[in-house]
Amino acid sequence: MMEIKVLGTGCAKCKALEKATKEAVEKTGINANITKVEDIVEIMQFGVMTTPALVIDGKVVLKGRIPSVDELTQLITK
Repeated sequence: MMEIKVLGTGCAKCKALEKATKEAVEKTGINANITKVEDIVEIMQFGVMTTPALVIDGKVVLKGRIPSVDELTQLITK
């Protein structure tokens, strides 16, 4: 199962990324566990200074912006 983490402190952009990520996962049909990480200390452990950020299987694949659902789909299926 793919592990996807949405890193963000709860701002509107972070919520938008979480929603778009769920849409992309549904679209691809991939079995993924999506978790929201709001703890700033945990976020910083990923080396992320700008949120929102997306981590797939322990690797930061995106930070500081909200991609389109299509771009997320590409990141997930890569």
